[in-house]
Amino acid sequence: MAKTSKIAKNEQRKVIVARWATKRLELKKALVDLNGTDESREAARVGLQKLPRDASPIRVRNRDAVDGRPRGHLSNFGISRVRFREMAHRGELPGITKSSW
Repeated sequence: MAKTSKIAKNEQRKVIVARWATKRLELKKALVDLNGTDESREAARVGLQKLPRDASPIRVRNRDAVDGRPRGHLSNFGISRVRFREMAHRGELPGITKSSW
């Protein structure tokens, strides 16, 4: 089980990313716009740097939905590999069977 403070911080980051997503997208488009002037591109770069650090989606960590484990995350299921194995053995994941050959 991950620390509840780490889980809460990650949830707070998700909110901040969602809040700044449109502004960030506008600045990114202005930054790569080849028709824009050098001054406008420079202004977009500075504006992007002035955004909060947690506004970047790369800072959000994929965590297990059940216990918050940060590593071994299976994105198709939203849980960690450890939790996946436990749930598969108990038959809680429909369509998942143990491989045998």
